[in-house]
Amino acid sequence: MGLFDRISRLVRANLNDLVNKAEDPEKILEQAILDMQEDLVQLRQAVAQSIANQKRTEQQYNQAMSQANQWQSRAELALRKGEEDLAREALQRKKGYMETANTMKLTLDQTLGQVDALKRNLIQLESKISEAKTKKNMLKARAQAAKANEQLQGLLGNINPSGASAAFERMEEKVLTLEARSQAAAELGGSDLESKFAALGGANDVDDELMALKAQISGAPAPQSLPPGQTTAKSSIPVDDELEALKKELEKM
Repeated sequence: MGLFDRISRLVRANLNDLVNKAEDPEKILEQAILDMQEDLVQLRQAVAQSIANQKRTEQQYNQAMSQANQWQSRAELALRKGEEDLAREALQRKKGYMETANTMKLTLDQTLGQVDALKRNLIQLESKISEAKTKKNMLKARAQAAKANEQLQGLLGNINPSGASAAFERMEEKVLTLEARSQAAAELGGSDLESKFAALGGANDVDDELMALKAQISGAPAPQSLPPGQTTAKSSIPVDDELEALKKELEKM
């Protein structure tokens, strides 16, 4: 294969590809209907012209036949009058008109055939145009539906469900982290409170031990420490009184 043949084929292939991509079904169908309607207009004009030719040929044929009949009558009249030469001349004129009439008859038959064929083509084209319009509307609706579906698929294709799921997972992880921090802070706060009370208890033990040590050094008897949670009777009396007062207030409510 020659270089120019390859280049020519490549150019044709690229042009065909461009044309295929540029073809819009809706526009192509509209243009096809317009082309068919233009053909219909031209066909109607051709039918009208053929009918006009038919009418004109019929008139010419009728005129030729009328003239031929007139000259036939004149020939008969001349013979009745004994004018044989005049009758011969009349018959000669009649012959010329008959030849003209025969020619017109052939033309008229051909014109009638053309008119009939054009009328049939006209009816077929009108039927095709009507069918094409119906089909165009159907194909147009299908093309629009296909375009809408293609756009929808494109939108769905741009959506990344895994990315959204990953975002939810990250946010859930952050919430869990925040909850863990809050719980840890609460636990740390509670343990700090417990340590403070433990420190208070430890301070009492140290004070008691310090007092015992002082008493031992001075020779005085060391004060007896009470078990945890137990106080002297003197110190417990105000507490009991306060407790009784609280009970009375609750009963009045």
